[in-house]
Amino acid sequence: MSFHIGAKPGEIAETVLMPGDPYRARWAAETFLKHATCVNQVRGMLGFTGTWKSHPVTIHGSGMGMPSLSIYANELIRDYGAKTLIRIGSAGAMQEAVKVRDVVIAMTSSTLATPSRGFFREMNFAPCADYGLLERAVAAARTRGIRFHVGGIHSSDVFYDERPDLMEALKRHGVLAVEMEAAELYAVAARHGVRALAVLTISDHLLTHEALPAEDRERSFGDMVEIALEAALG
Repeated sequence: MSFHIGAKPGEIAETVLMPGDPYRARWAAETFLKHATCVNQVRGMLGFTGTWKSHPVTIHGSGMGMPSLSIYANELIRDYGAKTLIRIGSAGAMQEAVKVRDVVIAMTSSTLATPSRGFFREMNFAPCADYGLLERAVAAARTRGIRFHVGGIHSSDVFYDERPDLMEALKRHGVLAVEMEAAELYAVAARHGVRALAVLTISDHLLTHEALPAEDRERSFGDMVEIALEAALG
């Protein structure tokens, strides 16, 4: 048992989907998994394990921001043997071609800083997704006819950003969307030699200020969960 996860040995699957919101973890487990059982409630961070097409799957919340995700990702890998970690979450679009409800499959993630920065010191490490997962996610999105985009995203370490110059520079360089966790997930996965990917639903748009209505979020988020499951196990 780890410091922050109360699951017993064997209760965490090798495939873990990681939404930020613990209640979204519960919704996804109840919606997509069979025989889902709550395996963690420490500090209110819910985790559930069940099966998808007979494959064991855990859906575990990560909290908001890279420091929180780093704790859970490290412990899931180190203490429970997780081999595939896929972030499923929301993001804000930064390009006109990326629309609300679209799915973004993150090839790379830029950031100002992550909890892993101390490992690299002066080096500007470039965190990236596992290619095999990314390729399968693209295939799953195409098969389902889901609008998707593949490319770089930005993992911000603040939610209320006051750097319009940074946002403009990222937009100019083709960054598709902004969220708060993927860069650290990719760095932790690389360090431990496991697979990682981020599949994101666009819930709001930084340019048009359009936002996904609350009542539509679960239906739209379902697309990314299905893509993530297919990428890992399909």
